Amino acid sequence: MSQPTLLCLSSYFKGEAFLRQAKKEGARVLLLTEEKLAHEKWPRDSIDEVFLMPDMTKVQDLIYAISYLFRSNKIDQIIALDEYDVENVATLREHLRLPGMGQTHTRYFRDKLAMRMRARANGVRVPSFTSVFNYDMLREFMDKVPAPWVLKPRTEASSMGIKKIHNSEELWRWFDQLGDQQSAFLLEQFVPGDVFHVDSVIWDGKIVFSSTQKYGIPPFSVYHDGGIFTTQTVSPKSKDAQALKAINAALVKSQGMEHGVTHAEYIKGHADGEMYFLEVAARVGGANIADLIEHTTGINPWAEWARVEIATIRGEAYKPPKPFQKYGALVNTLAKQEYPDLSAYNDPEIVWKADHKQHAGLIAVSDKAERVNELIESYIQRFSNDFLAVATPKESAH
Repeated sequence: MSQPTLLCLSSYFKGEAFLRQAKKEGARVLLLTEEKLAHEKWPRDSIDEVFLMPDMTKVQDLIYAISYLFRSNKIDQIIALDEYDVENVATLREHLRLPGMGQTHTRYFRDKLAMRMRARANGVRVPSFTSVFNYDMLREFMDKVPAPWVLKPRTEASSMGIKKIHNSEELWRWFDQLGDQQSAFLLEQFVPGDVFHVDSVIWDGKIVFSSTQKYGIPPFSVYHDGGIFTTQTVSPKSKDAQALKAINAALVKSQGMEHGVTHAEYIKGHADGEMYFLEVAARVGGANIADLIEHTTGINPWAEWARVEIATIRGEAYKPPKPFQKYGALVNTLAKQEYPDLSAYNDPEIVWKADHKQHAGLIAVSDKAERVNELIESYIQRFSNDFLAVATPKESAH
């Protein structure tokens, strides 16, 4: 087969391992990103051409630009490296009649209302929720489901824009502020619990690799109240890991992904000990989660995603490498220093340190879970003293 061509879109600087692996697999790799990211440390030796746009949120401009690019380039697939490019890439696939998830299917991985409705219809346990379309339905929900609730934007990433609501009067006041935008939200039961994430590689509709971690402070709390972000390996033999394996397999089947990667989040309710589905994305987990997975299993989700896409284009079989299993944890925080000094963190278990402005982060890995627990407890306290800065939460990414 002739050399496949991948066009990768990214409105944030990420996905370097995907770009490198795609080139290693023999693909022609094109990157479209925003002008403000032109000087980031993209792996230039793995990219054949870079194209720049002033604003990648304008879908019609993207259609014009990429249709023009298509005149002299036969593009086999378009890949969204960032969450905020997923919907636009689905629109481009529809317009250019390329394979992969189109607009309707993409909503099961991007629209928090669509993904919940799809999952619940297929028997996956989710917290009680309702759309924000009909006021009688909202009143019925509030009568049945005791406060507090969470008001969630349907298409924001992570915990961005989520509001915790304590009573009906507070909710109606939020609707007054939202006006015509309120239908872009959903209302959900607030379930106190421990939050986990499962990152998976999918081939022929089946999970061929997955890695399970547990957040320290739930991301919602870190995002809104501040604190140190941590996530830590869950032993594959534990009851929690087995329960998550089952619900994650049901979810992937429910949402109908044939090939690619997923980052799914679940909560174990404190009240009943059950696992509930929270959200899923058709992308690699952010905040350096892929680095943690690579150091604890030997598998980099970005690289495997590239291998999956190339194998799909070529009609070849795909099989992930055999993973190993170690225990690890990731610690990250917004830092008060422009360039935080991590030199005092010198334990031999540290395998990675952040290299981002205004951020401090590290990954520690050991054969023993107890050692990782011990290190993380000390790092959380030290990061709080040495680096921690708290920013005002954003309502949206743009």
